Amino acid sequence: MKNVIQSILVLVIMSTTAFAQKANDLEKISIKTSAQCEMCKQTIEKAMAYEKGVKTFNLDVATATLTVEYVAKKTSAEKIREAVSKVGYDADDVPADEKAYNNLPDCCKKGGH
Repeated sequence: MKNVIQSILVLVIMSTTAFAQKANDLEKISIKTSAQCEMCKQTIEKAMAYEKGVKTFNLDVATATLTVEYVAKKTSAEKIREAVSKVGYDADDVPADEKAYNNLPDCCKKGGH
């Protein structure tokens, strides 16, 4: 019985350590975008859902700021900015991909609302 309790205790400690390590691998970034409306929010957040390593994301339409929490070993802030650009939006100093921007609805283009 003593060995069973010790084994369980070791497993709990190991899993707690693994969880803490995973939490420490997360980084958070805020990106200023050119988003204009709720459609922009849907487009950008859908793109984030498919980005490898991205754990959480939220675009605040009022401030056009995208907040992303990601696993640093799987992606980088620059890759996340590029993903935003590829769907047609500026991401900090990374300009929107021109072809993707031209395909956005008018309400999603700069000054379109």
